[in-house]
Amino acid sequence: MGSGLAAQSAFNQTAGERIPTAMIGTGNRGSYVLKGVMEQPNAKVAALCDLKPARLDAAATAAAKDNPTTYTDWRKIIDRKDIGAVFIATPPHLHSEMAIAALQAGKHVYCEKPIGLTAEHVRDLVKAAKTANQVFVAGQQMRSVRYLSQTIDKIHGGAIGDVLMVKAQRHGAADLPHDSSSSDWYFDVSKSGGYLIEMSVHNLDACNWAIGSRPVRAAGFGGIQLYKNDPAGRTIFDCGLLTYDYANGAKMTFTQSVFHPRQMPGGGQYIHVFGSKGAVDLMQTNTMYPLGTAGEPTALAQKGAESPHAHVTAFYDCITKNGKNPADITVGATAALTAIMGHLAMTKQKLITWSELGVDL
Repeated sequence: MGSGLAAQSAFNQTAGERIPTAMIGTGNRGSYVLKGVMEQPNAKVAALCDLKPARLDAAATAAAKDNPTTYTDWRKIIDRKDIGAVFIATPPHLHSEMAIAALQAGKHVYCEKPIGLTAEHVRDLVKAAKTANQVFVAGQQMRSVRYLSQTIDKIHGGAIGDVLMVKAQRHGAADLPHDSSSSDWYFDVSKSGGYLIEMSVHNLDACNWAIGSRPVRAAGFGGIQLYKNDPAGRTIFDCGLLTYDYANGAKMTFTQSVFHPRQMPGGGQYIHVFGSKGAVDLMQTNTMYPLGTAGEPTALAQKGAESPHAHVTAFYDCITKNGKNPADITVGATAALTAIMGHLAMTKQKLITWSELGVDL
């Protein structure tokens, strides 16, 4: 249940009324998600917030039909009692603080991944989300990809037998552009968390989803192998190699790098799930390859047209139709903590256990 304060200040929707929605952070990710909000028939863009005037002006122009109010102070959005839903798409170190404030003010929250950069961030947001009456959706949007959901349902239904091991990677051919609009925060690990926490949290979440469990310990190594002090003052790694041990006994290896040549095979992103009856290429073919010589490869799901904003639609469906939450606080927290475990393992160069993170889900 929510607190009395949250209940008093929550937006009360009447039948047929569009939900006044605010977007905090209108950069690369925020502007994309804003397009999804504008496509929702039950949403109205009431407010926008960003520190950078060019980004804020571009977002206001894109949402001009709703005539949103613009802000540079996110707290003014929290103070507006007419705002019913808040999207948070800022640099990750701000996610937890903003999401907690929005929930405590009685607003529904869509918080981009990762929901926190530290175990403490995650712990505090978990507490706020579980005591609120509002909808909380984490921006782990792979959870709303239909073919992934269908394939993982088949895995959980026994299509490959017991899940034994996962081998996954997220490789890129280049570093994040050093002159991009996000370069002023991305290369600072205290603001972005680096590639593992800020980006690979998507991949790690999909691995957790397929395995149907969470890791209990992690070990690994990482470093700045190519882009040494590039850009100057850089504190995020450009590669990492990790091993996870799961509560249900499954094992996982995960690698990431930003120096995998584009023309070299084996690049990009993949998740290979190995079971006692066979294995499936989760992200590419969705095909089950049986063990041994008997049987033929079988597609577990067919790729087709996917709504680019299915996750945003699911958020509003949770608010207005009591829809199924594709990425609730437990999903978001587990994904973030999986990435945080890996980051700590690499930076501390020691085995990190789930229990020492101190977050009760």
